[in-house]
Amino acid sequence: MNTLITGGAGFVGSHLAEALVARGHRVTALDNLSTGDAANVASLKADSRFKLVVGDVTERGTLLPLVEECDVVFHLAAAVGVRLVVESPVRTIETNLKGTEAVLEAAARAGRKVLLTSTSEVYGRGGKAAFREDDDLLIGPPTKSRWSYACSKLMDEFLALAFWKERKLPVVIARLFNTAGPRQTGRYGMVIPGFVRQALRGEDITVFGSGKQRRAFGCVSDVVGALIALMERDDTSGEVFNVGNDVGISIEDLARLVKSMTASRSEIVHVPYDQAYEAGFEDMERRVPDLRKIRRWIGYEPRHQLRDILERVIAHARAARPSP
Repeated sequence: MNTLITGGAGFVGSHLAEALVARGHRVTALDNLSTGDAANVASLKADSRFKLVVGDVTERGTLLPLVEECDVVFHLAAAVGVRLVVESPVRTIETNLKGTEAVLEAAARAGRKVLLTSTSEVYGRGGKAAFREDDDLLIGPPTKSRWSYACSKLMDEFLALAFWKERKLPVVIARLFNTAGPRQTGRYGMVIPGFVRQALRGEDITVFGSGKQRRAFGCVSDVVGALIALMERDDTSGEVFNVGNDVGISIEDLARLVKSMTASRSEIVHVPYDQAYEAGFEDMERRVPDLRKIRRWIGYEPRHQLRDILERVIAHARAARPSP
């Protein structure tokens, strides 16, 4: 199978590329390297089944031939991370909306199945213990740039499902909850690599807000396996699936766990959201998925829990540190 991954040099995209190549598939990764990194796919460079194309997903002259050459498209290219969303809201909205529109148009012309990666952010301010795919969504006001990412990804979902309904484009949507693992960067606000970096350097581990906010972290290898399984089935088109892990932890407890596992002397320090991001910043208090649907459809079960994820991230961060 010939596969196109947009955002293929990013954190999740690079792991997906590795998994597909390992299964014998040919993979083309399209990435503009704005947040991705060619180093993420360096292990695949010498493999004849893999190709990295540096270009933007909105460049139709680049995109359309790649879509026509492939059998399926995994659309992962998007603005990533809370910090990038807050600091560059125009870039966030344009990247998500224009990129997804271009991919869906090209796939519809070529008749290729698409997997669209969405996000748990679309659940907005909802306060349920675990979010289900058919839940009502409660998004904050447009005056808070925090919500621009959620809204842009939600519009991506609406557009994808409209292509399925009106143009019969086979498309499946995966709402990724917090995903973590080796090669993830803390540059744009991802909490686990940020905590690990601070702990290994002996810096203060900075917990934003109260620290009581609860998250569930899925291992990137589990998530990638789920994405592939969703694309391999013929009956997933027009469906939305939560993907991640349903065992939650507070951010404060996560900081303590990272400190313990790294044997760090760092102090855990709370930083108000207004200082961390912007005045009036809003966050979800709870973001844990209901995984019953994806369990029914593909038998999905997270194989790696948080300690295993942290062990991998810590080992990767230590290996990447320059020698003293």
